[in-house]
Amino acid sequence: MRFLSEHQIFRETLRAFIQKEIIPHIDSWEKSGEIDKSIWKKMGEMGFMGLIFPEKYGGLNLDFYYSLIFCEEISKCYSGGFSVSALVIQYMSAPYLWKYASEELKEKYLAPTINGDMVSAVAITEPGVGSDVQQMKTTAVLEGDEYIVNGSKTFITNGYYGDFFITAVKTDPKAGSKGISLLVIDRNAEGVSCNKINKLGWHASDTAEIAFDQVRVPKSNLVGEVGQGFKYLMGGLQLERLTAAIHSYAIAESALEYTLKYIKERHAFNRAIKDFQVIRHRFAQMQADLETVKAFVYHCCDLQNEGVYAVKECSIAKLQTSELAIKIVGDCLQMFGGYGFTEDYKIARLYRDVRVGTIIAGTSEIMLEILAKIIIDDVDYAAK
Repeated sequence: MRFLSEHQIFRETLRAFIQKEIIPHIDSWEKSGEIDKSIWKKMGEMGFMGLIFPEKYGGLNLDFYYSLIFCEEISKCYSGGFSVSALVIQYMSAPYLWKYASEELKEKYLAPTINGDMVSAVAITEPGVGSDVQQMKTTAVLEGDEYIVNGSKTFITNGYYGDFFITAVKTDPKAGSKGISLLVIDRNAEGVSCNKINKLGWHASDTAEIAFDQVRVPKSNLVGEVGQGFKYLMGGLQLERLTAAIHSYAIAESALEYTLKYIKERHAFNRAIKDFQVIRHRFAQMQADLETVKAFVYHCCDLQNEGVYAVKECSIAKLQTSELAIKIVGDCLQMFGGYGFTEDYKIARLYRDVRVGTIIAGTSEIMLEILAKIIIDDVDYAAK
């Protein structure tokens, strides 16, 4: 792939915006555990929340390389919590509305999300079920023109301060994967209750447990067709995993940039830390490892831009980047010595934030099993 001049201009514009409107507030958002929602409106006005969406709904309908740049730059603001909140909105929840929802739902929920007036979330994971989506227990029973929803979800990013959830429910508990549907549920609907989860990292983002108790949802809030939810979710996972991969290597990249500045300035035994051979070689190896996986992710971005349903490639990208990012950030922290273990240096926050990379959007174990099925069992995950 090759970035064009328009892509470079976009990167520079985005970087300037991040430096002015985001970086100055990161520490306060991390401390309060809440992102000021006005930032989404500012990003919406700049077009940053609608890069992949049609102009009809306020989007820009740009090629995927703009999204690649967006994911890279937004992931380098030293807050995995803020970064993931932005990625969940544009790449992990709103796309279900764009691809499958009715015009009514697109006008009511997608357009306001693109312009920054609403914050979206996707609610799939449940307590006691985890990655086994087909075993979810949340039910939606149709009564007249409404679904009655009961159940619970957990680990939902944007689940506490967000405005609505793209929610996976069982509309036919006996039909297995063909009994799963997607509903749009308003955060403030009667019977919806949320509790924030106290997390190791990602402090700026609101990750929530959500309970649904006799929640009445209009039948018109069904996304797409009844019983097609599992198919929709499987189709969306490749974009989710690709953006997660970009997020992981971008965090590692920011850690290397931050550490390089430190080892140039910090002295020990009358010389800069950068001049110790063990430091130089370790740093060089980390950079080499990062550039290798980054090149593969760029290949995956080419496939995404071409509309290829690349399960194998995106699974490899997500697996390799998330595992490597943990190692790189850990090794970077080591170069700070005792200072790396303090909150005075951002490397400590990166160390906490990067750890979840091998868990979100499918654990490393899930990625390995998917790859094993493709490579060993000849399973074909072609889009249907």
